[in-house]
Formats: sequence, structure tokens, C-alpha cells
Amino acid sequence: MEKTIAIVDLGGQYCHLIWRQLRRLGVESEIYGPSTSSEFLAKHAGIILSGGPQSVYEKGAPKVSEDILRLNIPLLGICYGHQLLAQMLGADVRKGEGEFGPTKLSVVAQDTLFRGTPQEQIVWMSHTDSVTKLPSELLTLASTSQCRNAAFSDVRRHFYGVQFHPEVVHTENGLKILRTFVSSVCGLRASKDIKYRIKPLVDKIRARVGRKSVFFLVSGGVDSTVAFVLCAKALPKDRIWGLYVDTGLMRKDETEALRINLARLGLLDRLKTRDRSADFLENLRGVSNPETKRQMIGRLFVQVQSEVMHELGIDDRRWLLGQGTIYPDTIESGGARGLAAVIKTHHNRCPEILEMIRKGRVIEPLAEFYKDDVRELGKALGLEPKLTNRWPFPGPGLAIRCLCSRTTAKSSKINDALRKCVAALNYEGVLLPIKSVGVQGDARTYRKVVALRDGGDEIDYEKLQRLSTELCNVHTATNRVVVLISGRVKSLESATIKRATVTRPRVELLREADHIVRSKMEAHGLVESVWQFPVVLVPISFHGGESIILRPVNSTDGMTASFARLPKDVLRRIAGEIIELSGVDAVFLDVTSKPPATIEWE
Repeated sequence: MEKTIAIVDLGGQYCHLIWRQLRRLGVESEIYGPSTSSEFLAKHAGIILSGGPQSVYEKGAPKVSEDILRLNIPLLGICYGHQLLAQMLGADVRKGEGEFGPTKLSVVAQDTLFRGTPQEQIVWMSHTDSVTKLPSELLTLASTSQCRNAAFSDVRRHFYGVQFHPEVVHTENGLKILRTFVSSVCGLRASKDIKYRIKPLVDKIRARVGRKSVFFLVSGGVDSTVAFVLCAKALPKDRIWGLYVDTGLMRKDETEALRINLARLGLLDRLKTRDRSADFLENLRGVSNPETKRQMIGRLFVQVQSEVMHELGIDDRRWLLGQGTIYPDTIESGGARGLAAVIKTHHNRCPEILEMIRKGRVIEPLAEFYKDDVRELGKALGLEPKLTNRWPFPGPGLAIRCLCSRTTAKSSKINDALRKCVAALNYEGVLLPIKSVGVQGDARTYRKVVALRDGGDEIDYEKLQRLSTELCNVHTATNRVVVLISGRVKSLESATIKRATVTRPRVELLREADHIVRSKMEAHGLVESVWQFPVVLVPISFHGGESIILRPVNSTDGMTASFARLPKDVLRRIAGEIIELSGVDAVFLDVTSKPPATIEWE
């Protein structure tokens, strides 16, 4: 145990990413709750305090025993952990303007932690509170334009705090900083990346299943297909079934693509299919709240699964429900410990599924993995690149990309300070009368969207990145920014939101727009140039129709993301073809990072 790192989970969205990055370095670590005794933590080579969604000065915020300051072992605080450590050491922590997404960090002291990194570097921020004043024994290591104490140290006692997140891939030198902490500070040996092996996973599945069998919910996506194939590899064929439910909310030709993939894998004869599109659309009628949508869809999946098991004469006491859940599903749904904020409840984390998990009736072979891990596993299993490299698609399907509204409203002006900022770069900007889900400071936000229009009808990605970051950091009512690409729009101020719900015609319109995007990206050989490409239908009207939002992003694990810079000619061709669809008034491009926005809008 003396050769491990203790990670204290304070409720952060990225806590598990710390464990994952240390695993990449070949360093063992364990995740513990904040109530873990200091005596137990003392057995480790170092302690990392994770981020979290709360404020250290709030009543009931997660705390750790101050006894850890007297253990004589290294400490590293990240984001909330940075603020908590600073507060325990006598610093002031206060609410500030906040920083979200890519931020320029200036290293002011080349301390051990930043050894071998440049003086100016990009880090990933997600916070509203800041350490405003340090006691004299603590040294400021780095600053940003909005955060004076973005990193600090007590070199004598080996205490370090960083406001940014070194564990996310978008922090340029994040892995190097973690390597320095575990090796130079904690004295552990960091090695090269560890590759995943199939056999331990197969053995784990067999041990978990025992003499039971598995009834798998298969969506056709990467996660569920890889998990299904893993279970099929671990168990005899007669002890595994797959169920594919056609919800009516899938992409164009999705069902047939699934059948072809499973036929190539020799598993088509173990798949049951059910067309329940009418039921799903009927239950979604009139539902506009995104959380209600997600939970309702999860509930319907469980109902269909129970019905089909009954039809087949399957005794659920001898069968486990299999799911392709990956770690981001769990953390965005509130986390395994319940400390993290609920960003959005994934369909595989609805109350009914959670109750089955509590009773030990669910198996999730990929629950500790991220999307890039799953792709790696898929390749190792011999799955075709066309499947392993496909864009992620949410389990609830197009339902959560088909935004709804129960009211009508008009766009509104942004404040004077922001209008000057937007106008200085030759843009028009308004607040659209619609909200989207975001993640800011490790907490869920549900805020309005800023729409921009370039006065010169150009697409300048660097300007848009600057504007997006500034608008979301300063305008507290905003978590997402879009820019008009195509449409007969005289002024953005003419935008209105109309009443809309999930209906078959709206889903069909969205399905066609999504198909155009995929077809064009394939035709230009650009499918693998983006990590994911949600296409969103929003009831924002200019001439009685609706608007389509394009949301291409690049990521590694889905926990953080940046908007993808598509070739401008391809972007305009995509928008030009979508605008010809009947019922589409405008096409926008989402130019927001995660954070402050989530990848999906709902």
C-alpha cells in the first residue's frame, strides 16, 4: 500500500480521470471518500484532493480532516481540492467571475511541479471560486488573467494546489505535471502507458456472472456492441441474448447497420429485436424537460426488457441485465458515491436501473472505462474500424437532440459590456430564448444560449473561440454560444421560440439533417477528423420553421471537449444542403467548449 496514491473524491466530475491518468503512468491509486481517516491515508505515498461542485465556505461542503496536514506526506489539491487545501493552510477563498475551458496560464515560479514545462501554457479550467490571498509561507506558482493564485506550493512540506485540471487531456502539460508529482515529489516510479488486455476482463465477467446468464441491451453503438461481444467471448452462446429496441429515435439506417455488424461477428442469431417506436413517441408526447425525457426513455427500455424476458420464459433470478455503460455515464448521472452533481441522468442510470444495480442484477463490463478505452478494446477484439471509430450516439437517441418548448418567447439583447465586446470583432449577438445543459464548476447549469452573426459573413474560428470563452465566463446567464452559418435571417433579434414537442415529423426532419451531415463528412473523408457530431433541432424560428445546430467536437474521453474546426467549404456545403430541407429556417454552428457546455444539448 505504501506504493500507491490516495485520491480523495470531493464530488468532482473528473475525479475518476485522475485515477485513469495515474494508471496510464503505471502508478497504482485508490479512490476514497472525504471521511477516510488520516491514519488510513498515511499508508500511501501521496494524497490528491479532487475537484468538486461546491464552495469550501458553504455549510455542508465536503471537508477532509486537517490531520492530513501533519502526516508528512505530499499533498496535491486540484480545483476544489486546491481551494480546500489553501483554506486549511490559512488562505482566503472567495467567489469570482469564473473560468471555463481553455485558459492561458503564466508560470511565475519554476517550482518542482512545473519543471520542464513552458512559462506560458494552456490549461483547462472549470471554477467560479478562487484563492484570493495566500499566507506568507505559501508561494504563488502560476496565475491567469482572472485568477492570481492559479497554483501554489509549500515546498518544505510538499503541499501543492492547482486551480486547473491537469487530469484532462486539454491541459497541455497535465500528464507531465502529474508525473512530476508522483515521481519527483512522491518518489514513485512512473512508467509508459499500460495497454488493456482482454483476458482479465473476460475472467472478471465469468466471475461476476457465475452460473447465471446475461440478457444484454444492445443499441448498435460502440459501447454496447463491445460489451456484448466481451460477454459473448466470456460465456457459452446459450447463456447470452441481446435485445435491440427500435425506439423510432435512431439515425437513418441504424437498425440495418447493427444487423450487419452482428452478423459479421457471428452473433446475429443471439439478437432479439422489437419495434416499439410508437410507444416511445407516444410517451414522449408533451414532454419538454430534458431530465424527464432521459428518465422516461430509461424506464421504457426496462419495461421492454422485462416483457421480452417474460416472452422468452427467462427467469430474471438466473439472468443478469447487461449494459454498455461507460464511466462518463455514471459520473454525469451523479457518480457512484453520490457526491458529484447530476449533470444529466443517462438512460442507463434511471431509478429503475439503479434499483436493479442495488439488487445485484446488472453487469456492466465497461463501467470503469472511457470512450477511447472502449475503442482500444474493440480493436483488440477484432471489430472493424468502421464500428470502433464511429461517432458516439446517445442511448436516448434523437429524442435529446430534438429540443422542445412549452412556451413562446422572443430573443433578448446581451448586456452593454458584452455587446461592445461582440461589436468590436464585427459580430451581432443576442440571447436566444432557449436553454441548454452545461457543466460549470463541476455543477449542472441550465442556461440561455448566445447567438452570433458575423457582419462580414466570415467564419473565423479563433475569434469565435475568444468570444465563446469570454461570453460564457462573464455572462452568468449563458453556457453556450452558436454562430449563424446559413439562413434567410435579416436580424438575429427576430428569433422567436415556438411551442414544440417530440413528434414523428420533427424526428424525421432531424434524422434527415443528421444523415446529410454524416454523408457529407464521409464523402470528404472527414469522419475520423471529429470525435462526435451531434445535430440538434431547436424550435427557434425566423419564418415559421425551426433551426438546426451543428455540434462537431473533438475529445479523447468525453469528459472535456473543444469544438471542431471543420474545413469552411465543407461546413458551408453541409449547411447549404440542410437549409434546403422543408421546415428549416437557419443553421448554426456550436462554438463552445466542454466546459462550460456539455457535448449534448440535453
